[in-house]
Amino acid sequence: MKFAVLSTSLDPESRSAWLCDLAAAQLRTQGHEVTHLDLRVTALPPFDNDQGPHGCYAHPHAGVYHRAIREADGVFLGVPVYNWGLGSGVKALVELTGSSDAARGLHGAWFDRPVTFLVSGGLDHGYLSHGAFAFGLMVDFRCVVNPHFVYATSAHWAAPGVPGEWLRERLDRTVGRGVDLSARLMGRDYASVWEL
Repeated sequence: MKFAVLSTSLDPESRSAWLCDLAAAQLRTQGHEVTHLDLRVTALPPFDNDQGPHGCYAHPHAGVYHRAIREADGVFLGVPVYNWGLGSGVKALVELTGSSDAARGLHGAWFDRPVTFLVSGGLDHGYLSHGAFAFGLMVDFRCVVNPHFVYATSAHWAAPGVPGEWLRERLDRTVGRGVDLSARLMGRDYASVWEL
């Protein structure tokens, strides 16, 4: 199967990026094709909804992300939590790659995608901070959000990029469930569109 693993933090020491690195490695070890993108390396412009030659849609990386999401059997989304909400990178990513406008030839890449969240936060009790965003993906794009997700704080790491035992087991299980969900949803014969 094909998976997109997308790291959306801009933090140079991003723990959600570490989660993405580990998930991508696990998926590759299982024989899956992985497109692993990181906003720190493959940057996107601010979302301005401008179709002109200098607008966000003309940026060369916009198509890279759109294609990775659209062609994936499942998406693993690495996100940081700041102040009880997700970082701005993931919102800009979804706004740019989710735009639909038939008159302008735009169709959102997220429709019907299975999505698994890999979340990094500062406090244990912020573990549902991605909930509203996940609900938006379900309602707006008919994404199927994996109910198994990772929420890790600094206490869950044995060393930089090295998960502690609990986190390693949680990540292994979450990636496995994400693969299973994507396999079960492959071959659907419909494609959702934007509607109220």
